[in-house]
Amino acid sequence: CEWLERQGFSVTYLPVDGFGRVDPEQVEEAITDETILVSVMAANNEIGTIQPIAGISRIAHDHGVLFHTDAVQAIGAVPIDVDAMGIDLLSLSGHKFYGPKGTGALYIREGTRIEPFIHGGGQERGLRAGTENVPGIVGLGQAIELATVDIEGHNRRIAAMRDRVIRGVFDSILDLRLNGHPTERLPNNANFSFRYVEGEAILLLLDAHGICASTGSACSSGSSEPSHVLLATGIPPEDAHGSLRLTLGDANTMDDIDYLLEVLPEVIERLRRISPLAPPSPRAPEAD
Repeated sequence: CEWLERQGFSVTYLPVDGFGRVDPEQVEEAITDETILVSVMAANNEIGTIQPIAGISRIAHDHGVLFHTDAVQAIGAVPIDVDAMGIDLLSLSGHKFYGPKGTGALYIREGTRIEPFIHGGGQERGLRAGTENVPGIVGLGQAIELATVDIEGHNRRIAAMRDRVIRGVFDSILDLRLNGHPTERLPNNANFSFRYVEGEAILLLLDAHGICASTGSACSSGSSEPSHVLLATGIPPEDAHGSLRLTLGDANTMDDIDYLLEVLPEVIERLRRISPLAPPSPRAPEAD
């Protein structure tokens, strides 16, 4: 969007609610006679919130506007039907469903006019000139087939582990919040904000126990700034700094969840004991 603005286009950015969801009514209010495209993430990569894609696309089409969704995080994780959801353009990335890294695809509904990505040859129907990456294409195709062959059953297994993580964390740790929508979220995502601690410190201690996690998106790793996604949901910066994102995958088991729930409370307690932000623990009454 910033690149489009540098090319002279006018871009409207919409806010999200406390769960990170876009309000379809605000989308409709923002559309003007000059609007040519509405673009929304299908699901957020940090907090896992799933957007009301079908409703937003219907509003866009009612105004004669094309609809695009960044479905990188959603493809392979939740069912996507471009016809039922009214999607004109959809972008995806292979590594999110165990395909070859560096591969991706752009779905373009037939009849949608689009400028070629690379000019020159006639490959990819004239939209992306150059010799095709055949191994990457085959790997991407095979990966999406495997990811969607039993997507409902796969989701139930992953979501069961996610729900156990969320319940276990809330049962054993105080002063925290679940980031993202409580139900309309990706089956593999759990994102928390822990008060009085730094997310980077949590990661270091978890890593020492062999647990991989993150504090935000992989795209912004290395940045010391709090997540702009969390800030957009209204979380104070000091709480956003204490965020932890846990993402589950096919290789995870309930034994992994048990281990996490054994280690994480100890990590948070240890960090809060040395945190200057944490309130002092109540002292036991002295005996007479």
